[in-house]
Amino acid sequence: MAVIAVYSVKGGVGKTTLAVDMAWRSAVLSGHSTLLWDLDPQGGAGWLLGLPDRTESEAAAVFRKDVKPADLIVPSRYPGLCVLQADESMRSLPATLARIGKRKRMARTAALLSADYARIIIDCPPVLNEISEQVFAAADLLIVPLPPSPLSARALPMIQAEILAHHPRHPPILPVLSMYDGRRKLHRDVLSGFAAGWPVIPMSSAIEQTAARRAPIGTFAASGDVNARLQRLWDGIEAKLAMQASLSS
Repeated sequence: MAVIAVYSVKGGVGKTTLAVDMAWRSAVLSGHSTLLWDLDPQGGAGWLLGLPDRTESEAAAVFRKDVKPADLIVPSRYPGLCVLQADESMRSLPATLARIGKRKRMARTAALLSADYARIIIDCPPVLNEISEQVFAAADLLIVPLPPSPLSARALPMIQAEILAHHPRHPPILPVLSMYDGRRKLHRDVLSGFAAGWPVIPMSSAIEQTAARRAPIGTFAASGDVNARLQRLWDGIEAKLAMQASLSS
């Protein structure tokens, strides 16, 4: 089992779209039993997969152990891919986690879910608080999408410093340059500067269509460049996880 968290301190960088895409590739293309766990109160992950919004407010109760995760998990329309959706209760999750004081509650819950899922993809809210602490403790790999902006040069070290301060054995961090437009000089400068060597996901109408179609890009634009880039990213993630597994065995 491996836990992959898609995390950013900034919203609007394609985080949820990337989490949904990775979950789809994990289940449909790699054949892993996969759970997409949405921690963002907006509930975008389930919505992008065509699921109706949750009307109950129970998702945060999983962390209090008032509700079993299995009772809230629903199948998607894609084989092997299930979703633990967010709802309005997630807005109070930081206070809930602070009150219960269990910093590894998510990690232990993920370990229990590993009996049914080989991959757990977490769509994280753009926060740096008790929720991110839980994510950092649970994740085997942290995917961090960042836009091609000088501010990203500050955001990544901030994330790294926060993790190192509280988690000496922190998960590997894979930064991804998102929303890249090669026509813009600033974007080209970022790619040739601090983001050199990062995976690149370009800004494209195909990615925008994932929200309009409520479907992963590989289901409707499989022959395009963006899908190829996303597949290379997923292949790199799988290779990294395989290396980690071999080192720990």
